[in-house]
Amino acid sequence: MSQKNYYAHETAIIDSGCQIGSNTKIWHFSHIMPNCIIGERCNIGQNVVISPDVVLGTNVKVQNNVSIYTGVICEDDVFLGPSMVFTNILNPRSAIVRKSEYKQTIVKKGASVGANATIVCGITIGEYALIGAGAVVTKDIKPYALVIGNPARQTGWVSEYGHKLQFDKDNKAICPESSQEYILENDLVKRIK
Repeated sequence: MSQKNYYAHETAIIDSGCQIGSNTKIWHFSHIMPNCIIGERCNIGQNVVISPDVVLGTNVKVQNNVSIYTGVICEDDVFLGPSMVFTNILNPRSAIVRKSEYKQTIVKKGASVGANATIVCGITIGEYALIGAGAVVTKDIKPYALVIGNPARQTGWVSEYGHKLQFDKDNKAICPESSQEYILENDLVKRIK
């Protein structure tokens, strides 16, 4: 374990081989299993389970009652809402061991996953995508996409600040909070720098 320059509540369990970045906070009754990598300034809420070998980037926010299973990688600035869950096997069975079949799931920089959402393994959630509460995500999600429902379907696009984007006749949009500009080309959104 790295030198302890993070906070862990006395009821949290942190197994051997974990790397935890500075200024990270791990709250009540959470379990960080072996060989996890957790970046700086993360916040791990109450009753969170982070399975072996999970990787969380810098400034990842994990709300209460979240399960993050082996195979998940969350890049910087990801938000995981209360009670959301990842899977890591497509066809789980209690009597059949399939640990060698774990699928990788990647949540790209700045993406947010709403409360009680389920993310089925083996997919990528694009940068700054916004997954609505209770959504069941079964396929890749494009950067800046807004998706809701079961199964999740795209209903629009959002800015890096999480506001729904309204595109004009030139396929350009402006975030009402940040004034950042975006363009929609070939069914993909990009921020205009």
